[in-house]
Amino acid sequence: MWVNPEDVLLAGALWITERANPYFILQKRKGHGDGGGLTGLLVGTLDVVLDSSARVAPYRILYQTPDSLVYWIIAHGTSRKEITEHWEWLEHNLLQTLSIFENENDITTFVKGKVQGIIAEYNKNHDVKEDDDTDKFKEAIAKFRKLFGMPEEEKLVNYYSCSYWKGKVPRQGWLYLSINHLCFYSYLLGKEAKLVVRWADITQLEKSATLLLPDAIKVSTRTNEHVFSVFLNINETFKLAEQLANIAMRQLLDNKGFEQDRSLPKLKRKSPKKVSALKRDLDARAKSERYRALFRLPKDEKLDGHTDCTLWTPFNKMHILGQMFVSTNYICFTGKEECLCSLIIPLREVTIVEKADSSNVLPSPLSISTKNHMTFLFANLKDRDFLVQRISDFLQQTTSKSYIERELTGSLNSSDDEVYSQQGSLLSSSPQRSLGSESERQFNLNDNSVPTATQALMTMYRQRSPEEFNPKLAKEFLKEQAWKNHFTEYGQGVCMYRTEKTKELVLKGIPENMRGELWLLFSGAINEMDTHPGYYEDLVEKSMGKYNLATEEIERDLHRSLPEHPAFQNEMGIAALRRVLTAYAFRNPNIGYCQAMNIVTSVLLLYAKEEEAFWLLVALCERMLPDYYNTRVVGALVDQGVFEELAREYVPQLYDCMQDLGVISTISLSWFLTLFLSVMPFESAVVVVDCFFYEGIKVIFQLALSVLHANIHQLLGCKDDGEAMTVLGRYLDSVTNKDSTLPPIHHLHSLLTDNGDPHPEVDIFKLVRSSYEKFGSIRADVIEQMRFKQRLRVIQTIEDTTKRNVVRTIVTETAFTIDELEELYVLFKAEHLTSFYWGGSSNPTERHDPSLPYLEQYRIDVEQFKGLFVLLFPWANGAHSDPLAMRFFRLLDQNGDALINFREFINGLSVLCHGDLTEKLKLLYKMHVLPGECVRMQFTGACVSVGKRDGKSPRGSNNFHSCVSHLSEIVTGKLHTPDYRHYLKLWNQEAKPKLENTKEMPKLNQTQFIELCKTLYSMFSEDIAEQELYHATATVTSLLLEMGEVGKLKLETSQRTHMRDATDSKTTQEAGPDGPAMFQQREQEETFIPGGLEESKTRLCGAADKGDEDCEQLPPMQDIKLEDSSPKDTGTSSAMLISDDETKDDTSMSSYSVLSAGSHELDEKLQCEDIADDTVLVGGLPHSTSIDKDWAITFEQFLASVLTEQALVQYFEKPVDVAARIINAKNVRKVGRTLLSSSDYEISLSG
Repeated sequence: MWVNPEDVLLAGALWITERANPYFILQKRKGHGDGGGLTGLLVGTLDVVLDSSARVAPYRILYQTPDSLVYWIIAHGTSRKEITEHWEWLEHNLLQTLSIFENENDITTFVKGKVQGIIAEYNKNHDVKEDDDTDKFKEAIAKFRKLFGMPEEEKLVNYYSCSYWKGKVPRQGWLYLSINHLCFYSYLLGKEAKLVVRWADITQLEKSATLLLPDAIKVSTRTNEHVFSVFLNINETFKLAEQLANIAMRQLLDNKGFEQDRSLPKLKRKSPKKVSALKRDLDARAKSERYRALFRLPKDEKLDGHTDCTLWTPFNKMHILGQMFVSTNYICFTGKEECLCSLIIPLREVTIVEKADSSNVLPSPLSISTKNHMTFLFANLKDRDFLVQRISDFLQQTTSKSYIERELTGSLNSSDDEVYSQQGSLLSSSPQRSLGSESERQFNLNDNSVPTATQALMTMYRQRSPEEFNPKLAKEFLKEQAWKNHFTEYGQGVCMYRTEKTKELVLKGIPENMRGELWLLFSGAINEMDTHPGYYEDLVEKSMGKYNLATEEIERDLHRSLPEHPAFQNEMGIAALRRVLTAYAFRNPNIGYCQAMNIVTSVLLLYAKEEEAFWLLVALCERMLPDYYNTRVVGALVDQGVFEELAREYVPQLYDCMQDLGVISTISLSWFLTLFLSVMPFESAVVVVDCFFYEGIKVIFQLALSVLHANIHQLLGCKDDGEAMTVLGRYLDSVTNKDSTLPPIHHLHSLLTDNGDPHPEVDIFKLVRSSYEKFGSIRADVIEQMRFKQRLRVIQTIEDTTKRNVVRTIVTETAFTIDELEELYVLFKAEHLTSFYWGGSSNPTERHDPSLPYLEQYRIDVEQFKGLFVLLFPWANGAHSDPLAMRFFRLLDQNGDALINFREFINGLSVLCHGDLTEKLKLLYKMHVLPGECVRMQFTGACVSVGKRDGKSPRGSNNFHSCVSHLSEIVTGKLHTPDYRHYLKLWNQEAKPKLENTKEMPKLNQTQFIELCKTLYSMFSEDIAEQELYHATATVTSLLLEMGEVGKLKLETSQRTHMRDATDSKTTQEAGPDGPAMFQQREQEETFIPGGLEESKTRLCGAADKGDEDCEQLPPMQDIKLEDSSPKDTGTSSAMLISDDETKDDTSMSSYSVLSAGSHELDEKLQCEDIADDTVLVGGLPHSTSIDKDWAITFEQFLASVLTEQALVQYFEKPVDVAARIINAKNVRKVGRTLLSSSDYEISLSG
């Protein structure tokens, strides 16, 4: 390809000149193409180690003027053909023109301009879009695609020089990290090493440090471990690998693919950093995620940039050093020491942004004022003017959003479909609502008979103790005053300064009256609520009267939510809980509803208004406890693994004991899912929730470790998990909140404990304080690192469980072994994932739905099936495989959704690998009947599911099991399984319907019969006994054509007889009782029956027309001339194919015309491209414009005809080596396919 001219200083080093003229030189890399000996090995090794483009493009063309020492590379090529085309173009189009110029500088300028013009024209004609990737990175992309056979859809993110340890020998090479794969390539003195690992297959990714390898990255899959070392920047490499593995896990978990962010600003042309656009995108994502987690911002908030600065804090008269973060809707600040101060300023609150005068004391100051009359002063800003411009741009966008919002809410207030067109699509910069001072919004979202809660349920159902002025109330009053003083000093609302003093107040307990407001503030839910006015009301109205699985589960659990609290002992509390849970289920169908959400939501409703409780639930489920409440509680399982790691580190003496008892897995789910609300007295648990909303999940880990640490001696003495659970249960029941002004609420969890002596009371505030003192060193970033490690393990465990469950479900329905089914499942899933990565004919999200039953989770479409068909199915044969695969797929697709699941796939493959002759022929026959008649009829044998699915979920699976097939498997030794599987199969046979009656199968018409013949011929095109099979097929075809004619004539005769009977019954009566018998006898004397069919002639004749015992007379035999088989002959059609020699030896085989006149169209003739040269077509066919509708054959006739030919019988009964086919499929997926990365396996080292 042509390249932008670059100067080359040493034109002869490591290159051989092959052609030359006064201006251009064509060179080849030393050692390329001819082995090259030692020089070639050294040059090849050097190219790989130094990342030279010559490894990919070993040919190049240089430009040089006669008197200059500087060369310019203007083209390079991967092959001699490509570079020769460029050379010839230069000679024919440029060489003569250059001789006209007198000045060498003019020649150089002209050549450069010409080459650049060619490149620009090419890009224009081929619609090549300009991107940010540097030329060096584009070379790396070309290498990556060539070395590993990756398609253009596979995007390379970055590549790094490193060593790969194979055994005890390191191989220096390059590690390529793409969106879906980790690849390594090395070439060392003639030995080539390639490795391809899919991110979705990685079970462990960690940095390891040993004496031999101080900095290494270990990548583990289910079968192998790979170690890479000698990185220039191991931290950057590892973080990128972590991020890509996380994306892959997300795909497996919730089916969300990777979409590149095209809105990133472009790099400057002369940018020193040579990173890809994808790498910049992923870096920006990682920074935005950390930014959102740090300040509890909405999920769609993107960080624009950050800069060092100082913030003037009026409460202590100091300039605090820290960082300012600017994003689309927020300005945030955090001190270098997090405990000092942090700040969140929503742009919707900002009124003025201005540059103040600089001074020595306050250089480059920036003042920001808000609507609640607070002013924030930042200083020491490095690029203040640019920062102010960015903030101004975002403010302008916020103002326009606010205007649109006001217009919509003003004019379309009653139109829910238009106001709420998309979830989260309407943003607003409406003034922040003052905490606790907003007037109540009266809306009745249910029918008028149900009272609607317009305030927190706790305020409506508060029960005071008899002593109104007791010490508890006095303490509560002091807490409220402390918080009010804090608001006065540090500000109130979302723009409040958050300091160590704020944390101290939270640890002492939030007052009952302020709890809901501060939960909203600390969780960040207030931001989403303020930017989505009316969202909750619209969602409730939309969800009213809708019923699904989630609403059914909600109804079942409504009365189990804090039933001991009076607020949920009447319809008002229950109705509010119903509305919030149902609204969230409709907002987020991926989660819908999960048990434990009802308990948490009921507590939120006690302290917050209905809409506020909804947004708190959103913050909880989508940000603070990610993936906790999906169908498989993945987030809780991940944090359970994190908790085990923390327990090993912080309470090592207890860890082994707890693991042996299996207690950690039991306690962690109940503790984490409900934030201790289900295991602790209510008034104590809400203190835990206070701390959780302020500090996040680290509080829950700290508290759980404190509980274990407090009971360490009792737990070490426990002999089983029941005893350990009793110890922990009694302890948690004894946790009390002595400051609570609420009347004591009986705790249901205490009913589960024994009747032993009560545990001494434990003060909740002391317990929380103790957790901070002993385990406060746990950092949020460390928890996230642990979560990544555990997420890999949990999701891969779920995938393995899915595989085992699928195999266990269908192992009794097929003759495949468990190991074979597991291998086939891996290949099936790999085909799905490949199309997910690189696209397919259907939407990947439709083919994978983790919420479906195991057998339905992975499905493939027809294009993916074609790939597996070629690799695994015995009937696949070269170029003719696709049409057969499409027919097979259509038959397997039981519910007609153009997708098949693993069971359907295995059942189809089982027929071809383990079915008997009859089953295989029946399958072949059914593949050619019309869709409306038989495509959805089920197979017989232990092979095909007839369970029709209602929608996506299977509602039943009725499988026909063939006794013949089962006995065949036992006789041939294919059923290598334990006895229990044998009995399960027998039980399944009794439970399923009887075998399909072959007489009830539809007949094949003329067109379908022609397609069947085409399929038979194509199946044998590459077989060892090809000619023998062709002859046998011709014989069978001849027999079937004869039977079809018999059936047609019989039908016509029967119709004529009917007419005569109707018009002249007297003639029929005169015939006498012996007439039909005499007619039958004469027919048998005149009919030609081929050899091998004499015994079944009566059966065959009878099969031509069911229900009639008599056969009609056949026409006399006619001699047929041999016709030329050339495809140019359009005047005739063919019905069968036999070789020249066999035609000479056996003329009786050509004694019948295949189809009668008027029964076949010109374009419907049989064709076969791969037939041998000595084969001729037999049987000239008259043609007309219509298909003969009366011509037909039955399955019985087809079966009987095939049985007459031993070659065909042997072909269909030939045993199939399933294990060999699976191994071959895996090997092809490794190295034999152009699109390589559908492999589930690592590519082995060669050389």
